[in-house]
Amino acid sequence: MSHPFAKLIDLHLLDHAQGSNRFRLTVDEKHLNPNKVVHGAVLFAMADTGMGAAVHPTLAAGELCATVEIKINYFKPVHAGELVCTTTLVNRGKTLANLDAVIHCGESLVAKANGTYAIFRPSAPRG
Repeated sequence: MSHPFAKLIDLHLLDHAQGSNRFRLTVDEKHLNPNKVVHGAVLFAMADTGMGAAVHPTLAAGELCATVEIKINYFKPVHAGELVCTTTLVNRGKTLANLDAVIHCGESLVAKANGTYAIFRPSAPRG
């Protein structure tokens, strides 16, 4: 997978299947906020990236997807360890897809997200 943002935060694809995937991130100092806890934006980015990657294989030639909305709940702080985000496609319609993502650190559930993605064909440039 060539994904510049995932590379920036050291997010790695573990496995994928039709409509699901798992990403891993080993917590590093650069992922921490000033309180020495993994920044919520890191967890959000894991969920968003996993969701987009789960929708992408369902797209027809010429289609794109874009995040419309994500709701995330943070349950436990993470200071160190390995985070694994597991994403599942809940529903894929013609113009919208809905997905769930759960993020664990070891056996602990640390966050859960639900997202909606638009599915569309880009407009021809005006000019």
